[in-house]
Amino acid sequence: MTASLRGRHLLCGTAVIALTVMAGPVPAGAAPAAATTSAPTQALTAEQIVEKHVAARGGLQKIRAIQTLRESGRMTEGPNREALVTRELKRPAQSRFEITLQGVTGVFVSDGTKGWKINPFDGDFEPKPLPEAAIREAAEQADIEGPLVDWKAKGHTIALAGRESVNGRDAFKIQVTLNSGGTRTEYIDAKTFQRVRSDSTRTMKGHAVQITATFGDYKKSGGVAFPHTVEISASGRPQKMRVVVDKIEVNPPLPADRFAMVELAKP
Repeated sequence: MTASLRGRHLLCGTAVIALTVMAGPVPAGAAPAAATTSAPTQALTAEQIVEKHVAARGGLQKIRAIQTLRESGRMTEGPNREALVTRELKRPAQSRFEITLQGVTGVFVSDGTKGWKINPFDGDFEPKPLPEAAIREAAEQADIEGPLVDWKAKGHTIALAGRESVNGRDAFKIQVTLNSGGTRTEYIDAKTFQRVRSDSTRTMKGHAVQITATFGDYKKSGGVAFPHTVEISASGRPQKMRVVVDKIEVNPPLPADRFAMVELAKP
């Protein structure tokens, strides 16, 4: 088990599809600034761009119809560093993430207000409580729809921050201020209106770390488009993680005990 993979949990990032976990001791550092263009070629507002994005994903009706979600795939960070990952979500804010590496499995569970983990990669073989920061992160990641869907009703604000090239494709930059006070930048492809990148800042081991996730290979499940490849990078760390989503299940049966609290180990 490599040191870089061991204990890298709850990068959850953002993202993703998902299946972005395993963020641990990453040193803080400034991410390189990318070239931007401030003058959009189309007179679209942030609200109109988000509306087109929601429509491109499959539309509000189909997105709102998703009550539970299970995503499973493989996460790699270099040669011979592949882990199996599964993420399960259930409205309103329940999440369960499992990662198996070299036959060892870690589990991270949250109901939005409390949570627990079994993290053998850090030597925790009995259930222990999730830190508050991890619970907040898990609650954000448990939003099946993502922050751009029904953003106003959720108390978020959005603003158009220009355009930028992402992997050679023109993309709108949407600045999102979450109702929690956190911020992130979402990049929406100017042609397909799918999300192609997300920038956010996470606090890890006391350090502020910029996380960048790029998305691709969109396919529909249950009438809703999901990315099937995700690449994740963190400031101060040269390695990138790559997630390949092998299977997405929309509205699978997820019983309550999948997210139930367990008896925690005493400190």
